[in-house]
Amino acid sequence: MDRAKAGPSEGSIGSDFLQLDVREAPPGGLADWLAGRLRAAVADGRLPVGGRLPASRVLAAELRVSRGVVTEAYQRLIDDGHAAGRGRAGTVVVAAPVLPPDPAPARVPSKVITPLPGVEVFDAIRAIPARLDLTPGVPDLTAFPRAAWLRAERAVLDELEPSHFGYGDPRGAPSMRLAVSRWLARNRGIRVDPGEIIVVAGVAQALTLLGEVLRQHGIAEIAVEDPGSLGARQHLHHCGLATPPIPVDDDGVRVAALQSPAVLLTPAHQFPMGVVLGGERRRELMRWVSDGGIVVEDDYDAEHRYDRAPVPAVRAMVPEVCYTGSVSKLLAPALRVGWLLAPPRFRDDLVAAKRFADLGNAVLAQLVLARLMETGELERQLRVVRGRHRRRRDAMIRALSASLPGARVHGAAAGLHLTVTFDGEVDDVAVAAAALGEGVKVQPLSWHRQRPGRPGLVLGYAARTASEIEEGIAVLGRLVR
Repeated sequence: MDRAKAGPSEGSIGSDFLQLDVREAPPGGLADWLAGRLRAAVADGRLPVGGRLPASRVLAAELRVSRGVVTEAYQRLIDDGHAAGRGRAGTVVVAAPVLPPDPAPARVPSKVITPLPGVEVFDAIRAIPARLDLTPGVPDLTAFPRAAWLRAERAVLDELEPSHFGYGDPRGAPSMRLAVSRWLARNRGIRVDPGEIIVVAGVAQALTLLGEVLRQHGIAEIAVEDPGSLGARQHLHHCGLATPPIPVDDDGVRVAALQSPAVLLTPAHQFPMGVVLGGERRRELMRWVSDGGIVVEDDYDAEHRYDRAPVPAVRAMVPEVCYTGSVSKLLAPALRVGWLLAPPRFRDDLVAAKRFADLGNAVLAQLVLARLMETGELERQLRVVRGRHRRRRDAMIRALSASLPGARVHGAAAGLHLTVTFDGEVDDVAVAAAALGEGVKVQPLSWHRQRPGRPGLVLGYAARTASEIEEGIAVLGRLVR
């Protein structure tokens, strides 16, 4: 609600800034109007990224409106991720909104979303332009801490010895492995010697290296959660491993159903259903490991929690677990930096596999990340995005309640996505395909199943604003109805 007590006085009321004229605003909607004009100016480049908005007191005086109207409009841009408050430096534009294609939407290739997707499906969908991307797994990329990264990079370069520009340890830079060991101790309850850590190019490479080494040790299959990540299954299949499904219920994977020599789990926030592996199931899993079972733990987004206490990693209780995580959900997938912890029986073979894969990750990015971890910048970043992600999750829940009231919502307490399931005859593949045709990207839940189950959709909320989320869910609601 606008906080102005009255409309503009008579006469020409406006500002040279963006040629704003409050007479164009609808009655009672000054803040909405001003926020819309500012978003449009950011989108078309009149307000470039890095540009500073006028002081709220100055713009309010020029427009002859209450200062509250201007501060509310600025706050909406901040909540949307398009601007950031920088204290005495004022309010600065940090990201441009994505405009719908103009003049007509690009033609979506036929048969991209099908019941049996191929290995290229995720690349194909990413390449398709869309108004609203609600696919899971992407954090708010507009929140990437560019200033902190640049400060850390300058500090690292100032201290870097010439020898650091040569070939490094395939396990990763020593300072990065030390920083990761301390990060895991603080945030995931894992105590690990830095020498046990292998820095990898994200969880995807960790799974590929593990698949290769498990095959070397005579293991031909690794059980996976069902439903469980299609992308993870594709990586394991590429390594020649079978992936028998193990059912997931409200307490996580049914450990008693395990018959394979190894299993891939997401115990802190199961993908895609969002459940936590319960205490009794964890004890069952510990007994299973003590009998020789191999657990690969993908701790993909455990730091993002909102309505529950932190859940410790299984690796914190069972040192024999192969554990992997990354900064993809903390900072950005494009960094391609993660870590892999493995028990002694596999460690040497994994280091050899990493050496022959790429000789080790790029060192400079490791050193910058290590500095962000050690200075507390990464924790500060996590606090910032947690608040933003929580607001966007809440916006998605409200939108689902309004547009898909019959859907059941799963996994709201943590993570970067929600899963909704439907009763009755809903073809989730057809809904996702139709949504893509209207410029909204989502994933059908059936993609992540190997066994029959309820249809549904997997919906990412972290990378979209509240208004974009509402618009996208409205499209889905219409298509499901």
